Amino acid sequence: MGEETTILFAGGGTGGHLYPGIAVAEAVRQAVPHVRPLFLCTMRDIDRVILEPTGFEFIPQPIVPPVRTVGGLLKFWKSWRETKDLVKKTLRERRPAAVLGLGGYAAGVAVKLAAQKGVPAAVLNPDVVPGKANQYLMQFVSHICCQFAKTADYVKSPEHRRKLDVTGCPIRSDISHPPQRPEAAARLGLDARLNTLVVTGASQGATTVNEAVVEMLGGVTLRGWQILHLAGRDHALSVRTAYRDLPVPSRVIDFTPAMADVWAVADLAVSRSGASSCAELTACGIPSVLMPYPFHKDRHQRLNAKVLEDGGAAVVVDDEKDRRKNAEKLRPTVEALLCDGERRRAMASAARQMGKPTAAGNVAQVLAGMITSGR
Repeated sequence: MGEETTILFAGGGTGGHLYPGIAVAEAVRQAVPHVRPLFLCTMRDIDRVILEPTGFEFIPQPIVPPVRTVGGLLKFWKSWRETKDLVKKTLRERRPAAVLGLGGYAAGVAVKLAAQKGVPAAVLNPDVVPGKANQYLMQFVSHICCQFAKTADYVKSPEHRRKLDVTGCPIRSDISHPPQRPEAAARLGLDARLNTLVVTGASQGATTVNEAVVEMLGGVTLRGWQILHLAGRDHALSVRTAYRDLPVPSRVIDFTPAMADVWAVADLAVSRSGASSCAELTACGIPSVLMPYPFHKDRHQRLNAKVLEDGGAAVVVDDEKDRRKNAEKLRPTVEALLCDGERRRAMASAARQMGKPTAAGNVAQVLAGMITSGR
């Protein structure tokens, strides 16, 4: 590879798409300093918030998700054409050596056009069930980097199954090498002597998780525990207000890129079960109560959570989309775990056995092999 070799990372719109790509970009740069990662992301504000601190170059694509209305489809078609022009220009000017699709609607144009022009292409597939975009893109790529071996059960084509590499879901190096608990607690404004229950709905927060936990805490005794609640930018104010009436030490924040600090202090987590969350929980050995996102038709978060539950690392509490019902289901599960340190330690051990903290390096090796072989 020559000077300033560019690798495209296509995708965005959520932390779940971007953070694994950032982890791979970091691993690639560490191994090959003259590689220049370039992110083709979305115009959503969360992409800028996540990518700016990394120092990696990024170009927002006009692409928007398709909506099944006449107006929505017309808007998508217009954004797709504009994105196609942008990607063609980027391919022409930057001549990338490889492209990695990060999943979702923002990955499709770049992966397809790059592959059609002979640029080696791969996709990350961190969920058990491949999303629609990845299902479509499998025909264009040479490698499909998966978190779970069980993904093979959901890939129908034998040709596509042969492309599967169980690399794990990439997490950032700072998370796989966590800081000391006292230092992390001090940065987060927590008491390092108390056990910490972490509540998170991922980078954007989750209304039903927030509401269920606040409702649940009204009837739970938390001796020796404190709560770190990552509420999401749109929900932090209301969640912070709700905690004022609860007799429990708590810290409510909207969003933090410093998840290494969060997991360094976590003794138990209530979380969604997106792919990145599952990867971080297992790599860091965090026992968890998982509330899968209930609004996707394929219920892919439910299948992610089931893998962790079957492995003894988590307990699944299905999201009923109702504050009171969720709290009633969540309360006995969380209360039992708060009081049972031995069970939490067993779950933590099971999580670590499932974790793949070297996943970013594994995917970086796949990219390096693609560049060397040209496919």
